[in-house]
Parts: sequence; C-alpha cells; structure tokens
Amino acid sequence: MATQLKAREYKGLQREQLVEMYKTMYMSRRVDDKEIQLKGQNRIFFQISGAGHEAVLVAAGLNLKPGYDWFYPYYRDRALCLQLGMTPLEMLLSAVGAEADPSSHGRQMPSHWGQSKLNIVSQSSPTGTQLLQAVGCAEAGYRVQLIDELKEKVTGFHNDEVVYVSAGDGTTSEGEFWEALNTACNLKLPVVFLIEDNGYAISVPIEVQTAGGSVSKLVEGFPNLYIQQCDGTDAIESFETMQRAVEFCRKRKGAALVHAKVIRPYSHSLSDDEKLYRSTEERLIDAERDPIKKFGGLLTDEGILSQKELQRIKDDVDRVINEATDLALASPAPSPETVKKFVYSEEVDPTSAAFDTEAEVVLSGNAGTMVDLINRTLHTEMARDPRIVVFGEDVADCSREENINEVKGKGGVFKVTANLQRQFGSARVFNSPLAEANIVGRAIGMATRGLKPVVEIQFFDYIWPAMHQIRNEMILMRWRSGNEFKAPVVIRCPVGGYLKGGAVYHSQSGVSIFTQMPGLRVVYPSNALDANGLLRTAIRCDDPVLFLEHKHLYRQAYNKSQYPGDDFLIPFGKARTAREGKDVSIITYGALVQRSLVAAKQAEQQGISVEVIDLRTLQPYDWNAIAESVKKTNRVIVAHEDSVSFGYGAEIAARISDQLFEFLDAPVKRVAALDTFVAYAPVLEDTILPQVDDVLKTILEVNGY
Repeated sequence: MATQLKAREYKGLQREQLVEMYKTMYMSRRVDDKEIQLKGQNRIFFQISGAGHEAVLVAAGLNLKPGYDWFYPYYRDRALCLQLGMTPLEMLLSAVGAEADPSSHGRQMPSHWGQSKLNIVSQSSPTGTQLLQAVGCAEAGYRVQLIDELKEKVTGFHNDEVVYVSAGDGTTSEGEFWEALNTACNLKLPVVFLIEDNGYAISVPIEVQTAGGSVSKLVEGFPNLYIQQCDGTDAIESFETMQRAVEFCRKRKGAALVHAKVIRPYSHSLSDDEKLYRSTEERLIDAERDPIKKFGGLLTDEGILSQKELQRIKDDVDRVINEATDLALASPAPSPETVKKFVYSEEVDPTSAAFDTEAEVVLSGNAGTMVDLINRTLHTEMARDPRIVVFGEDVADCSREENINEVKGKGGVFKVTANLQRQFGSARVFNSPLAEANIVGRAIGMATRGLKPVVEIQFFDYIWPAMHQIRNEMILMRWRSGNEFKAPVVIRCPVGGYLKGGAVYHSQSGVSIFTQMPGLRVVYPSNALDANGLLRTAIRCDDPVLFLEHKHLYRQAYNKSQYPGDDFLIPFGKARTAREGKDVSIITYGALVQRSLVAAKQAEQQGISVEVIDLRTLQPYDWNAIAESVKKTNRVIVAHEDSVSFGYGAEIAARISDQLFEFLDAPVKRVAALDTFVAYAPVLEDTILPQVDDVLKTILEVNGY
C-alpha cells in the first residue's frame, strides 16, 4: 500500500491534501448525522444524505475550481459542496429553513445546493433537469468563443472553464440525460458528467433501471465522450479518475463521463426505509466499502495520521458542527412578508411606463403581416443586443452553411426567423435537435450565464416534453434561489386553430395551464403592430416569457401594420380597446378579437353597442381596463379559443362576479371552444371552435337578459 500511495502522490496529492480530504469526507458524513438527529427531534423537516458518496465528491471538488468552473450538483453532493467552500453552518441554515440559507433563503428543502459566489447553480428536486442546463451553461462559453462581442457579457467566462454535473444511476433512465449527452458530444462541450451509482433509485435496483446494469457501457457509442469508471469509495482512485476527466474537458477535447460505483449506507431519505427492500447481507457488504472507514484506515495504516491525530480531526469536526447547529437553530426564519419577493424581477418591470411608447409611435413604410413585424423585431433586437441567440427546430436558414447561398433557406416552418442566420451567423442562430426539453433546458443554462435566448417551440401542441424545464426550472430559478440566479428566456410558440387541416395536434390552445404558473409572463398578440411591440418588451424584460403567436393570424390582411420603429414597446398588462361600445363588453384575445369585432358590427345593425377589449397579455392582464369597461356597459362576455371548462375565461369571469357584482345587469357569459379536441374535417373544426355566430348569439342573450 505504501508503494502504491507513493506512486499516486505523483498526481499531486500531498499529505496535507490527504488529511483535508478525510476531514471534508468526515464532515460531510457528520452533517448528515446531525441533520438526522435534528429530524428525529422535529427541529428540521426533511433530510436526504450524501453518505457513501463522499470520496468521489471530494475528489471531484479538488480537481475543479469554485467560482471559476460551474456546478450543477444533485442532492447527494454534500461533500462536493463542502470541498468547494460551503460550510456546515450554511448547510444547517438550509436544514432549519433560515432566511440566511445561501442556497434558497428558506425556500427549498435542504440538500438543494446553490451558491452564486461559488458558481453552484440553484438545484431543484426533479431528477435530471439539471443535465440540460449544465450543457446550456457550457454552451454559453462555447458561443463566447465564437462571438467576440460576448466575452464581456457572459458571466464569469474563462477559456478553459469546465461545467460539472452529477446524477444518480436512476436518473440515467430519464430522457433528458440522453438529450444532454447528445448535445454535449455533438458540440464537444466541456461538461464532466459524474454518475454516482449506488445501485439503487430509492428501492429500484440498477438491473431494473438500466439494460445490462451499466450506463457507462450503454453510452460507449457517443463520439467525443471520454468514459471512465472508478471505485467511488476509493478517494485516491477517484481523484486520479476525476483528474483525467477534468483535464480532458479543459483541453476542449469533448465531454467526459465518470461512472463511479459508490454505496448508500443510509436509506434514500428519512422518508424511506431501506430495510423494506434490501437484505441484511447486502447492507453489511456495502458497509465494508464505507469510504470514511476505508480512507481513515489508509491514512493510519500508511502512517500519515496516528489514531490519536485521526480522533483529533473527528473531535474538531464534531465541535464545528455542534457550534454551527446552535447558530443555525437560532438563526431567524424568513419573514412571511417576503413570500412574493422575486416571483418576477424587481429590477426590470415590463408593466411600467418605461416600456410604453405607444403614444409617440410613428408608423412608416409598407404594411406588413404579423410574420413580417415579428421577424423585423428579431432582426433589430439581435442587432442591438449581441447576447441574443435564437434556436429551435428548423429556425435556421440552412444548417449546412456551405449551401446557404444556393438555397432560399428555411427560417422556421412559418418563415418567422427567415434570414436571421444569414445576417447574424450560425453562432447566434442555429437549429436544435427535435427535442423540446433540450431547447428549453439549454436556454436556461445559457440565460443563467447572461445570454438572452429567444427560442422557438415549433408548435404549441409539442411544448409538453419541455414542461419540466418550464414549470420546475425556468420560472422557478429566481424565486427558489432568492434572486441569486435567474433564467429570463423568451419562448416563442405558434398556437391555435382555424387553420383547416390543423386537426388534433396542430390546433391546441391550452393557455390556462401556463397563466397559472407564477413567474411566467404570457403574451398573446392579435395583430402585427402589437406583436412587434410586445416581442420587443419580452426580449428586453428580465423575466421568462411565453410569447404565443396565433398561426391563423400570421398573414391576415386585417391585422397588418406599418413599421413602428426600432424602439417601439408595449408594456405587459396593458389592454387595447379594439372597439368602443356602451351596451355589452367582450373581453378577449388572439383570434377571437377579430371574430368579436365582426360580431360587434353585426350587433350594431340591431342597435346594440358592443365594446371589445383585447387583453394582449394574459399574465399579467389589465384588470383596470376590464373593470372600467364592465362599469360602463354592465354586461360582459369573455371570449377565447380555449375549451370553456377550466379555461382562461373562467378566471376573468370569476373575478368580475366577485369584484364587480354590483355593476352587473346580467350574468357573465363565456364564449369558447367545446370541451373536446380540434378535428381535421372542416365541418367538425367549425363546430368545435367558437365562430362569429357564437359570439353574436351570446351578445344578443346578454343584451336581452
């Protein structure tokens, strides 16, 4: 063993480092033990341990640079975070839910790591969502190396930076693991994937999770992927393995995957009891591989530490943890008044007058369609801000650049991104794999570094694979980290029906699912001019935005507009009165605006004056405009393309009934799609989606009540 150790010292490990490695490993275990004790005393509320993983995690931390490299750990990575510079006190502040908790300020469970000064990006509970974000983080550095203008704009950029991301063996069953590997290898990104294989995903063993029982064997076909395996309970072997993997990435040779076999001596969490599914013999075998026991034994056997010195280290660590526990338990909890802080940016308010230039707008040039004016907004904003990158499925003109001058170019299935690649190059406008989570997850990682991704989901109907990334990551990044991190991504998305032939999977309109997500701005223009101004606001604001573009409205003549100028902005939460009236109000948006206007004109022939309010943004929406209109007409209809039950109109109708009841002379009515799906046959589509006749009929009902 002595000869073996001396040979390994050549890799750079000195006595002091070996001692510090043990200290950190032991500290990690003892923080786990302290949290378990506190949970048993009902003084904290959740515990999940990193026990058995300590050796490879300390080894990883020794080879990486806190505040220089970037880190996307998972909940077992306590020892890594200690090695990078987090303290037991900071971890225990998280456990008690203190306001001073640097990871989330009391907003997340303990072991959800995050610390901005160390570049540990805020972690969430869903397994595997961090993998694509880590790829996006590394891709931000990759884009910087292609675009000189970005060097001063991307947070903490270094030419040889490495991104670390870890996951358990169970997480490798997630599709996002494979999507992340695909892009990391395709672009040769400097990402170190550490798979901490303790043999179980809660109670599910590896042979049930993974075909063949070894994920490192399954990924052997990925190009530019440096694959290493190690005994993750052996600190020296783990150090050498991680050193090789990190060096491979620093030299920009590609991504690396380290498959470390570790153990899980404690149950998955304190909500789990491993005795229910693991035999006594199996647990005893694992106990013999305990990294703390093994490494402590190595240090004493080799004479690096005496038993007395080893015990002194343990005593010192226990003292530090006990003192930290007392401080954490005495640390104040967050104030209840802070719960709504950082749902949205508190520095940039897209509802403010700073984003309102409608009064001074000067229109010029030929009238353009919604597609034309959205495209022009993208061109002018990309020229103004080099941080903007545009990507998605088919958004580029031609991925094979050698052919770009020979072909007309794609530029999106609706031509909305046409010629962006030609003008701004393939480093800023590029196609993604056909994988929606890949698009949004990478965008989050880029946005975390300071880029401004404006991505496209090709059809609203296919946004669902990205829901984890949208709901649990993008919109939560700022709030869950207490404003330490943010992800102001703009997602452009064609939506809606009335296409003739769109059918079930090209006509969906489920906006209410997104408007009930705190942290997300939802925008839905009905005409070219509004689309131009609202998209510019979406890009310049500092929040995640879902920008919905109705496909039926893309090229309609009735909603064309001349160009309003390169700084035209429309604030969020400001409705437009599309038609003045005094008898009935229609609150609407999107494709129902024009249908409501046509119905209102027909109602006028019967002596009924109808006011039409175009909300323009659905989250936030302009309650004041709604209230003023209802107070004027005393009769109101909410019209939208989404299904009537549980749809967006239900919220508006409920609030009107709640807060404006005394002004109503008739029940609040809704016009919406039937509670079914959009069919292919035109006669069925016309029956399912609300038509002008449906709006007119409801106007007559409300007016005659």
